[in-house]
Amino acid sequence: MAVALPSMIVSSGFLPTGSLLESLVHISNEVCSMEKLPILQVRNISTMIRRIKLLSSFFEEIQDINRPLPPSSILCLTELFSVIRRVKFLIQGCKDGSSLWGLMQTEYISNQFHVLVKELGSALDILPLSLLNISADIREQVELLHKQAKRVELIIDLRDLQRREELLQLMASNNEKSSKKKGFWDFAKVEEIFNGVGLRTPQDYDEEISRLEAEVEKQAGTGGLIVVSNINNLISFVLYCKSLIFRDHEPDQNTKEEPKKLSSTSTKNHDRSSSSQSVNVPDEFRCPISLDLMRDPVIVASGHTYDRNSIAQWINSGHHTCPKSGQRLIHMALIPNYALKSLMEQWCQENSIPLEEAKASLLSGLERSDSKRCQVADTATVDYFSAVKAAADAVKMTAEFLVGKLATGSPEIQRQAAYELRLLAKTSMDNRGIIAEAGAIPFLVTLLSSQDPRIQENAVTALLNLSIFNNNKLLIMAAGAIDSVIGVLESGRTMEARKNAAAAIFSLSMIDDCKVAIGARPRAIPALVGLLKEGTPAGKKDAATAIFNLAVYNANKLAVVVAGAVPLLVELLMDDKAAITDDALAVLALLLGCSEGLEEIRKSKILVPILIDLLRFGSAKGKESSITLLLGLCKDGGEEVARRLLINPRSIPCLQSLAADGSLKARRKADALLRLLNRCCLQSHNQMVGW
Repeated sequence: MAVALPSMIVSSGFLPTGSLLESLVHISNEVCSMEKLPILQVRNISTMIRRIKLLSSFFEEIQDINRPLPPSSILCLTELFSVIRRVKFLIQGCKDGSSLWGLMQTEYISNQFHVLVKELGSALDILPLSLLNISADIREQVELLHKQAKRVELIIDLRDLQRREELLQLMASNNEKSSKKKGFWDFAKVEEIFNGVGLRTPQDYDEEISRLEAEVEKQAGTGGLIVVSNINNLISFVLYCKSLIFRDHEPDQNTKEEPKKLSSTSTKNHDRSSSSQSVNVPDEFRCPISLDLMRDPVIVASGHTYDRNSIAQWINSGHHTCPKSGQRLIHMALIPNYALKSLMEQWCQENSIPLEEAKASLLSGLERSDSKRCQVADTATVDYFSAVKAAADAVKMTAEFLVGKLATGSPEIQRQAAYELRLLAKTSMDNRGIIAEAGAIPFLVTLLSSQDPRIQENAVTALLNLSIFNNNKLLIMAAGAIDSVIGVLESGRTMEARKNAAAAIFSLSMIDDCKVAIGARPRAIPALVGLLKEGTPAGKKDAATAIFNLAVYNANKLAVVVAGAVPLLVELLMDDKAAITDDALAVLALLLGCSEGLEEIRKSKILVPILIDLLRFGSAKGKESSITLLLGLCKDGGEEVARRLLINPRSIPCLQSLAADGSLKARRKADALLRLLNRCCLQSHNQMVGW
């Protein structure tokens, strides 16, 4: 039976014709009227704006005619709106982003422009020019634009490539430790390169550094260590060049700086006035923790640079955040900042300070209280490393003692020893390695089958904590732990033990080989689904994340579906107490990759309305998963789901809002779903006309 579609959608796509044309004219004018265009990507931006200007005239003429449009033209205009909006975002990104980072990504950004022009041509493929009552001039211009878009070639500005090559050569020459010359750079060339990307005044340099730092924050969130390191090299290079090019420039008294930098600057100004022999250390060469000249600069996960000794002491004292930004560190790796270290070495040469004596020389230019502070810091550093070694030896002795008690002690002693190992393995990555080396893993695996609820809970939790250290994952699997962990997951003597067993499976399945081995156990996935049904809110969350990890491996998807996970996951979307909406959505989206999973998900009659509500009120992650699910359900034979979306009055506004304001991934998928629904709508309309 045919579904009666809303007249607005049948007649003119997702927006009334007038609204669609108004939106096209408005966004085209926004693109064409952009001011202060970036210096980079000049050819791509200028040619793209010319194309949009031509289309703007076309849109205005159609608007002036004010006649009904053929359905295929509505589809074309809708896709043109999507492309032009992405053009606007891309040009805006080039304007607001870092010039130097944009220079480094010349080919990538150029390819983005090229893809958008090709999409412009694809949209014009379905434009019925012969059915539109437009002037001959406009028709000819649109036809020419269409032909040009179809055969357009990738444009990469040779001037941008040359600028980048010169910049990289300068940075490479600066990093060569064999160079002992003072002032070996051609600073006129440096200024010329920076002028070429719009850096002419100290304020320009400061803004560029701020943009680079913003890019570091963005990249650090994804764990891109190499990218973060490269951007930090650029920041160090720009800071150093600024200090040399504008060394005689008077700073702006109104410029706001961070409290630490203000105190450093005031100290330097005091030194300069009080003694001509004082050494002024650039702020970028000082460690934000100790405020001293860094010896071994390293980059942490947040993208900030510290002296290795200072940040190592900070991390090993139990902190897992960046001291400067407060951001939680997603890993504890310390990446050497070779570019900054090279600049520091050159600065020491230019100021006649031997690097190995730099700290001692700098002390002569500081006040006595600062001298005492640095001396105390040096002593503390030596004491700290001695303490670290002593602590490691103590952990080793403790672990060996506790493992002995696991092997030979009474149940009461085993319970206490397992508990102590559980706590010890929770505190640091070094402890996890030491405990494994002491031979604890096989004994803990044996205790998983204990009849004592506390022994079992402590043993499985200790294994969970040990598994956080990647080297231990393989040791735990090799000890035959997985079957025993599944046993605890199925029928553990406490709900806490079952929850931690699920968390252990999640941790172990981070390694691809373990995903395969765990999924091959016929009891593993059903046990996780059982906890998903019966567990506490925390247990359900651990079960959902473990199922997600296992389902990443395609062969495990079918087992998840067969175990009955889909109906439970849909129910959990409505369970506020469980609070695992995002996790449940992520698993459902993953199961779309399995034909059985897709079929099972389509059976749900309540899922589509829930997903529409989540598009409105869900988290950013939840919205991405929801749009992924809706798009997957509507593709490849999902006409019934598409019809249910079309007759729901909230669906189209939600999708349009997400296409305009969502994340990049969500915008792309919302655009794709809108186009798919539009085609479905037009097909239904044509069928009704045929009847």
